[in-house]
Amino acid sequence: MSDLEKINSSFKEKISTVKSKDELQNLKTEFFGKNGKITSQFKNLGSLDLDKRKEFASNINKIKDDLSNQLEQKNLEIDTNEINSKLKNEKVDVTLPIRPYRQGKIHPVSQVIDEISSIFSEIGFSVAEGPDVENEYNNFTALNTPEDHPARDMHDTFYLEKNKKLLLRTHTSPVQIRTMLKDKPPFKIIVPGRTYRCDSDQTHAPMFHQLEGLHIDKNITMGHLKGCLDYFIKEFFEVKNVKMRFRPSHFPFTEPSAEVDIGYRIENDKIVIGEGDKWLEVLGCGMVHPNVLKNVKIDTKKFQGFAFGIGIDRLAMLKYGINDLRAFFETDYRWLSHFGFDPLDVPTNYRGLSKW
Repeated sequence: MSDLEKINSSFKEKISTVKSKDELQNLKTEFFGKNGKITSQFKNLGSLDLDKRKEFASNINKIKDDLSNQLEQKNLEIDTNEINSKLKNEKVDVTLPIRPYRQGKIHPVSQVIDEISSIFSEIGFSVAEGPDVENEYNNFTALNTPEDHPARDMHDTFYLEKNKKLLLRTHTSPVQIRTMLKDKPPFKIIVPGRTYRCDSDQTHAPMFHQLEGLHIDKNITMGHLKGCLDYFIKEFFEVKNVKMRFRPSHFPFTEPSAEVDIGYRIENDKIVIGEGDKWLEVLGCGMVHPNVLKNVKIDTKKFQGFAFGIGIDRLAMLKYGINDLRAFFETDYRWLSHFGFDPLDVPTNYRGLSKW
């Protein structure tokens, strides 16, 4: 029996015993994770002869698609069973007295979006918005993402049609495209909003919040990008000094591209942002790729600019000491009472963003 047949047989045996979403996620990670059994087989392609490579790649792709379909079917089966169980067992006593009135709290994600908007408004950025349901062109093609890029894969993207023309946006970058197609440069916008990817654990959620920044004008350089991000990090974390470094990276829509790390230290079991001997990755950025500007009919000889992407949920976790992303979406009033904000505590730069 070949390795692929063993993998296929092992998967079918294990999926037949899966009863919960957690077990299904563990199975998915075992076969499709970074060190998964299917992923490992793809890594072996480079060591094969060209003729054998084509045949092997064809076989492994067939198995990959088959196992993916089984995962989707099992997920649907679990959802159906959970719903049927709730309908059968859960009852609501409509005669119970009403709950006592309690003042609501602003969710940390909403607070952080307001804080970031306040910071960038001080340096001339306006807020732009776009739909959560996006077309494939705006989400990938116009942003210079190749047809065979892993981000387009079903395991990363929620497609709404079999032909993959409509999807839930995987980042807020499509709003860049919509803005630049609609208006003429210069552009100076930030785009906060919900984004969606097939991922779920302590630090990842299938729905999360991201903020995109875009500045297109004449004579924009990497120096402007660094100055902008230095200002933002100091203002957001409310520190006077911050140690920051840019590491070379790759994004299809920027060139050059960089990941940004900030310095921190551990003090009394808490993270202190700004200075220290440790580094923490906080965002990705770069100069807008000329191909992106060409796709929206902007003259690359006259205009250029920078873009950056920030995980809003991650920033909220860092600033306010929240250690589990899943708690953001569990609607637990006790959690919100602790981490939430006074509805009248509107963030402003002149009196401080937060009262923490």
